[in-house]
Amino acid sequence: MLDNNQLLRFTTAGSVDDGKSTLIGRLLYDSKSIFEDQLESIENTSKKKGHDGVDLALFTDGLRDEREQGITIDVAYRYFTTPKRKFIIADTPGHIQYTRNMVTGASTANVATILIDARHGVIEQTKRHAFIASLLQIPHVIVCINKMDLVDFSEEVFNDIVSQFEEVASKLLIKDVRFIPMSALLGDNVVNRSDNMPWYQGAPMLHILETMHISSDINKVDGRFPVQTVLRPQSATFRDYRGYAGRISSGIFRPGDEVTIMPSGFNSKIKSIDTLEGSLEEAFAPMSVSITLEDDIDISRGDMIVRSNNKPEASQDIEVMLCWLNNDTAKPRAKYSIRHTSNDQKAMIKEVIYKIDIESLGRITDDSELKMNDISKVKIRTTKPLMVDSYRENRTTGSLILVDDTTNETVAAGMII
Repeated sequence: MLDNNQLLRFTTAGSVDDGKSTLIGRLLYDSKSIFEDQLESIENTSKKKGHDGVDLALFTDGLRDEREQGITIDVAYRYFTTPKRKFIIADTPGHIQYTRNMVTGASTANVATILIDARHGVIEQTKRHAFIASLLQIPHVIVCINKMDLVDFSEEVFNDIVSQFEEVASKLLIKDVRFIPMSALLGDNVVNRSDNMPWYQGAPMLHILETMHISSDINKVDGRFPVQTVLRPQSATFRDYRGYAGRISSGIFRPGDEVTIMPSGFNSKIKSIDTLEGSLEEAFAPMSVSITLEDDIDISRGDMIVRSNNKPEASQDIEVMLCWLNNDTAKPRAKYSIRHTSNDQKAMIKEVIYKIDIESLGRITDDSELKMNDISKVKIRTTKPLMVDSYRENRTTGSLILVDDTTNETVAAGMII
């Protein structure tokens, strides 16, 4: 049975004018997720622009520049709810120069929806977006073959694009791929099943999003609890209470479990797991809880409580796939702050092993300068060990960001290999 409060995050990706914003507008419009005043404002704007009906893309293109150019520039987040699920949509830009925005929008997604214009088929941008979805280990991909109305709802065109994409996906690490023929403009197979494509036996997009099984996307095997703060209430009720508060990154914890504190290596047992509502017999990711231990151990922010029989690697030398987010190029051997779970350290980029050619998806080995939107494999050295897992196994403990100390800007996001 589905949990009505379960949250699904999905990101949209596609080339410019493939209809991403129209698709999201149609999803919101047909699922009755738009306020009346919003609808009125969009109807007025649509009339001013000379459109016959409502321009659905305007529901997501919030920035004035975007509305004027008819393109998406920044990541636009939209929230909506159906009786079956809650959703957060990250509408990301299609241009090459906004690769970093797609990485940002897709980093927490359960599902990537990749739009393909039925007239053009799989193009360079499609391969790039599939590569980024694979790199970010997004568990599910829905390929929306849009604008089917412009190819006479042809099953042959649909099947041809499916085989083109499957050839691309076979070279990437994409586990679950589904294909939907649709017309976002007319509403075919978005919220409601299409009468124009009786040959398509699958469900419309919203039904797939509502019923997709995502509980197993969370790593329930590797117990990881990064400590954010130590709770010492000093009240009459909690005179000697010492709890370690944080959010469980992965795994399941229960009172009585044998745990190890990293990086110190001390062992103890869980005494209790507490929340504002009371104590729990079991806690799992991504719950926020306070854990108390049977032994008094010196633990502070940045330490990690893990299951004794299943520990992450403690390392100062880390290989990372890094997406450079900053306008300024990376300074050679410059020091940055590295933020990994609740742990803040100083770090240095020791070596750029190779860069990804976003056009061909090949490797560039003779250029080590990191510029904005570059994706590269690098070696990073930290001042103290970080407790890391590979990103493929654990998206929380396998990811990190680099911050420039002088400006406090996030300059890069990384996935640990």
